Amino acid sequence: MGLFDRFKKKEPDYDPGNITIRDLKKGFFVDYDLQTWEVNEAYSYDWGDNYFTKEFQLTSASDQIYLHIDENDDLELTVAKKVKLRVIDEDLPEEIVKNEHPPKKINFKGKTYYRDGENQGYFSDKPDNDDSWTELISWDYYDEEEENFINIEQWGEREFEASYGVVAKEFQFSNIIPR
Repeated sequence: MGLFDRFKKKEPDYDPGNITIRDLKKGFFVDYDLQTWEVNEAYSYDWGDNYFTKEFQLTSASDQIYLHIDENDDLELTVAKKVKLRVIDEDLPEEIVKNEHPPKKINFKGKTYYRDGENQGYFSDKPDNDDSWTELISWDYYDEEEENFINIEQWGEREFEASYGVVAKEFQFSNIIPR
């Protein structure tokens, strides 16, 4: 490394003339649902067998959402809001601990959601740091139309997080601007 190499501008790892949702990074801006959102945080999930997904915390002037990007086979996008697990079902944490998994279906906000999958993996908010990965179990639920979903995550013995939201399409995201 030469003396002036540190002052050279780094080349982006995306095509600046064709930025897509797959290129999102912390600090980017993106339009979704008639609002402009800033990418505040970027997370990685390692589900094993070289299967990784990404999640981004997006904030607007008045709201916060989470965009989950799964590029394993086809591009799958979900947009969610965090919710306390007891809001979904007040007995759900105890049921998961007792049965070692949640029920096959959940009723929430007038809809029935069906358990679609269970994944064990690792989460990191600093994926380049090998010590930052935390183990979790994740369950996905979808309604009959597969337009709405619930996600439940278990961290350790008795710590849970939940989110609910919608399945999104790539065309719903526009004006992606890097920092």
